[in-house]
Amino acid sequence: MVSLANLIAPEILNAALTTSSAVGNSPLAQRSPHFPAKAKRVIHIFANGGPSHVDTFDPKPELARLHGKPLPMDNLKTERRTGAAFQSPFKFAKYGQSGIEVSELFPHVAEHIDDICVIRSMHADVPNHEPSLLLLNCGEARLPRPSMGSWVTYGLGTVNQNLPGFITMCPGGYPIQESQNWQSAFLPGIYQGTYINTQHQEIEKLIEHIKNKSESLDEQRQQLDLLHQLNEQHAQRRAQDAQLEARIQSFELAYRMQIDATDAFDIEKEPKNIREMYGSGTQARQLLIARRLLERGVRFVQVWHGAGQPWDNHDDIEVNHRKLANECDQPIGALLADLKQRGMLEDTLVIWGGEFGRTPTVELPTPGANAGKINGRDHNHHGFTMWLAGGGVRGGYVHGATDEFGFKAEKDPVHIHDLHATLLQLLGFDHTKLTFRHAGRDFRLTDVYGNVVKELIA
Repeated sequence: MVSLANLIAPEILNAALTTSSAVGNSPLAQRSPHFPAKAKRVIHIFANGGPSHVDTFDPKPELARLHGKPLPMDNLKTERRTGAAFQSPFKFAKYGQSGIEVSELFPHVAEHIDDICVIRSMHADVPNHEPSLLLLNCGEARLPRPSMGSWVTYGLGTVNQNLPGFITMCPGGYPIQESQNWQSAFLPGIYQGTYINTQHQEIEKLIEHIKNKSESLDEQRQQLDLLHQLNEQHAQRRAQDAQLEARIQSFELAYRMQIDATDAFDIEKEPKNIREMYGSGTQARQLLIARRLLERGVRFVQVWHGAGQPWDNHDDIEVNHRKLANECDQPIGALLADLKQRGMLEDTLVIWGGEFGRTPTVELPTPGANAGKINGRDHNHHGFTMWLAGGGVRGGYVHGATDEFGFKAEKDPVHIHDLHATLLQLLGFDHTKLTFRHAGRDFRLTDVYGNVVKELIA
């Protein structure tokens, strides 16, 4: 099980464990937030690469009227050269009692629009993937900072001590910026996201060495007890050795995971009608596993979509966005329905979106960036869409707006720091007070920024 401990989260073995709130029998023990929370758990569906808001959740009729013509938006710069207005190839329709318009790409998600809060006025700092990924996941675009999932598990602990508090599922390997997207940075290493490569379906490939084929659980327990005694003697001579404490915790978690993880990741235990509701494919399997993990007490689950073939469609946006939406629309709709029928949606916060949006203008041929087909869109951090569901958010509500073309957030803009502040508020935290002392300073997810967007909260 020593090898399993290293495979689950190598960073655990080298991270500090120094806060008084984390010292004790378990650093993942449940803790109370600052005030009563509306949400108890989080699932973050990350649409990697930057889905186009004007093709999904932010309809812009003006683009159809001006298709092929220049837009009066000279003051906004794009990362690459773009040309004329580019109308959406997808139709929008109104859904639910709220009448919110959603693209034909997401008919299953649209069925739940009255439970969804659509933020059409998101904005970030730069139009580049690497810093924007880190900004959204960690609240800081350049320097090492703990990820959102790490902050949440640091603040709340987790319900099930036999599973990690924070799990991230990404098929086919790491995305851009790799494990920095779920890093714990200077937070105790036990709060690092546990990475699962969900391209595999067999349990023993999903989590290597999950079963010890040579020794029973009782025999492993005896080994760990002996190891714990030796480590305790070692620790007595080295007070508050963070690396040693982190190593002990990783061994214990690896041992406990053998039973609960095997059960949680086995979707064959789900009834046939539930599996059919989610559909087939990797994204369907990920989201069903995510629900099973949340059900078993995991605090924060991040599900990546588009890590291998991202939403970063500089060319063929109609073909590629349709393909990507087909992979995730039914599973996301099923997740929302499943959570609701189990009474979990009301205290589960669901987040969907990418690191930025895309331009309402067509991208022009750029060496090394596209194939020069002139049917895609460039990156756009000035304005884009994300949506929230469950967990105390205001369903059936659209917040803010981009300009008439979809280039820039104009009405009630929401920065990533504001989003983080609001998410923590829903989880019961004052974002200015959830801090960690490091290098002589109190750090927080929102750094020195962020305002709670009260209109998003029911």
